[in-house]
Amino acid sequence: MRIALDATYSFGKALSGIGVYSREILNGLAVALPNAGFDWFYRSRRYLKVRKESAPPRVQRRFLSDIWGDRRADLFHGLNQRLPARRFRKQVATFHDLFVLSGEYSTREFRDRFAQQAREAAHRADRIIAVSRFTASQVENLLGVQPGIIRVVHHGVTPRAIPSLARENMVLCVGAIQKRKNQAMLVRAFRALPPDWTLVLAGSQGYEASEALREIANSPAVDRIQITGYVSDEQLAALYARAGIFAFPSLDEGFGMPVLEAMAAGVPVVAANRSALPEVCGDAALLVDPFKEDEVADALTRLSRDEELRQTLAKKGLQRASGFVWQIAVERTANVYRELLPDL
Repeated sequence: MRIALDATYSFGKALSGIGVYSREILNGLAVALPNAGFDWFYRSRRYLKVRKESAPPRVQRRFLSDIWGDRRADLFHGLNQRLPARRFRKQVATFHDLFVLSGEYSTREFRDRFAQQAREAAHRADRIIAVSRFTASQVENLLGVQPGIIRVVHHGVTPRAIPSLARENMVLCVGAIQKRKNQAMLVRAFRALPPDWTLVLAGSQGYEASEALREIANSPAVDRIQITGYVSDEQLAALYARAGIFAFPSLDEGFGMPVLEAMAAGVPVVAANRSALPEVCGDAALLVDPFKEDEVADALTRLSRDEELRQTLAKKGLQRASGFVWQIAVERTANVYRELLPDL
């Protein structure tokens, strides 16, 4: 039996969140399904780079076209809410988020293109994997998918070696600087913190980053705000080690991996009370309305002044993060396949 997957986003060093998900699912399934063969498909821009790389045992690297090419696999899994026009025998699609339908968080061209891909994938899939209950509800309500074919499979947390560094009076926010991530609000709220605290925004500049950049330039705390740009895994680990507070006031998240990464690193978290973040954070974070500056500021100020509360949240966060394991995600994904292929 052969399983085909869209491995396009799994190749490279600076992987996105979807890239990390793809890598973990691809490699995990190769172990979890020892009697299956695998076709790892890549779209053109990545296939040309990866085709000469050695493949793991039982894996064939293939070129993915929407309308032609090998379709002999028993099942195809689109790991980024996208399926080719010419179908495979059975098809599964993973949906990460639907912010292209729920808000103007990117260009109209981007939203239109990805919304169409999402609609087509939802229509063609025999099963849909949603990375959170929140995303599952969006797939059902925004795309008209029957709930009976949707399965929720949470992400895991990739283990990261955190160096032994002293905690600092630092508020850390990780993610591309853009409208959806709401760093402009965070910059305004940060003004309420004592003058011995700093704010670090770790991430490249994305859609409408200019709003946050203007807030920084006009802030009376501008000298205590740092924009790092893209950071390596080693640099990010050091930031998690040093941070005293992790702040994530995002307006729309299909999952919210950075909050779990921060929790796994022992950093107390302030997060938005919207989208998938309450589901991921549970009671291990201070949840705030990301549209209310005073609420965000109050949570940051409270944590900055209360060492005991920071330690309590850090302990809760470590316990919370420990429940999100990639092996579990892989096993649940394999179970979805078995619904369609009982002999797998």
